[in-house]
Amino acid sequence: MTGFIGRQAELALLGKRLAHVTASGEGRAVALRGRWQAGKSRLVQEVCDRSGVPYLYVTAVKGASPAQAVDDFLRELRSSSLPDKPELVPAHGGGDWGEALRALAAALPSRPSIVVLDELPWLSEQDKSFDGALQTAWDRLLSRRPVLLLLLGSDLHMMERLTAYDRPFFGRADNLVLGPLNPAEVGGALGLDDADALDAHLVTGGLPGIVRAWPHGTPAPGFLHAECADPASPVFSVPESSLASEFPAPDQSRRVLEAVGSGDRTHANIAASAGGHDSPLPSGALSPILRRLTHDKRVLTMTEPLSVKPGKPALYHVADSNLRLYLAMTRAAQEQARRGREDAARRLVERRWSSWRGRAVEPLIRESLLLAALDGKLPDDTYGDVEAVGGWWNRRFDPELDLVGADRAPVARRIAFVGSVKWHDTPATRAHAEELAAAAPQVPGFQPGRTGLVLATRQGTAGDVSASGVSLVWQPHDVVGAWRDSRTRMGA
Repeated sequence: MTGFIGRQAELALLGKRLAHVTASGEGRAVALRGRWQAGKSRLVQEVCDRSGVPYLYVTAVKGASPAQAVDDFLRELRSSSLPDKPELVPAHGGGDWGEALRALAAALPSRPSIVVLDELPWLSEQDKSFDGALQTAWDRLLSRRPVLLLLLGSDLHMMERLTAYDRPFFGRADNLVLGPLNPAEVGGALGLDDADALDAHLVTGGLPGIVRAWPHGTPAPGFLHAECADPASPVFSVPESSLASEFPAPDQSRRVLEAVGSGDRTHANIAASAGGHDSPLPSGALSPILRRLTHDKRVLTMTEPLSVKPGKPALYHVADSNLRLYLAMTRAAQEQARRGREDAARRLVERRWSSWRGRAVEPLIRESLLLAALDGKLPDDTYGDVEAVGGWWNRRFDPELDLVGADRAPVARRIAFVGSVKWHDTPATRAHAEELAAAAPQVPGFQPGRTGLVLATRQGTAGDVSASGVSLVWQPHDVVGAWRDSRTRMGA
């Protein structure tokens, strides 16, 4: 798979801002953040190429000195399509970002242009005066010119801080978040049916760098089987590089992340796995790490039981399904492949794939149900006020319900539906429906006759599940269709 994939809505949003610059003659700034390998740089390059306007694209180098960073910036400015007289751009800036940004302002043409600063957090990290210099240059010079300033970064927390209320650039930039490609985009790019598109999305995490390496029309098991012969494949190297860039040292944060990636979901189990041989990681140490990984790094997500009553325990999982796959199985397969044991790598993946997929697909199914509810694609009489979809469990995890739709989270006023995910290669049966019907009444807020029952299944159903009270069977075309419909609604 080659070329630019999806992102029609994002292209439209950035194109709208460039149109504003053209119409008003004034500058517009956008802070675009997204996880490493989400495709920020590729998206913005596509915007520059399609726009036909002069542009400057500068990518910061991690660890560079302020003097080197400024000189690199000026060199890129001289060689870009912005200045009419490149020879007037100074060759050296002495590490002074104020002077460098004034040189940028002087080089801007009178017609619309684009300036891209990629990996912006590295510039702030190298020189504490950079944020202030950028704010001053924007207020006094750049915002008065017809320029679209795009600020990119993979460090989500630092990008949020850039425009926070107590920072120099507060109120000066629109904030956009670039997520992964959605299942409809992945399926369309790879020519897969909806069931296989969901598998491909789980394997790639929707990351364009892996999607482009995926042979057209190849289902996930076939792709993984072939990649086990190549330990440098993107399916291995992308999560490996992401892990190394965000967690370079084998510290406690790394151990906590790996514990979650290996399947530990509760605070107690994570503490036991991330601790020493004889003692778990103390709560006073683990809790702030989990908060940082969840709220700052966004590498983990935390979910609480959804019902009309508060519930415990909270559960954690790795947010990016490709990294989750790597920690759960493909890292071990990569090690086998590096030793020349391709068959052992393939057997390992084949052995773990079905059970991993059954758990990993749950967030996608929840999100698809929420999208469908918000788009009015679910029956109004039962599902009309659904604004949150999660799961429910008690302290014993007996039962554990995969799907709960409610009017709000984490403590709802009304439960609209309760459901179960049976994502197997065989149809769901009446026994599965009866199991769901028996467990659902334990969810606080469940109302017999009013709360719907949902069965999510990869291969449809065998037999009449409606006799057990199931009112909605959610299949792959429904899951992927939720994104397809939502994408159409956004004007993509």
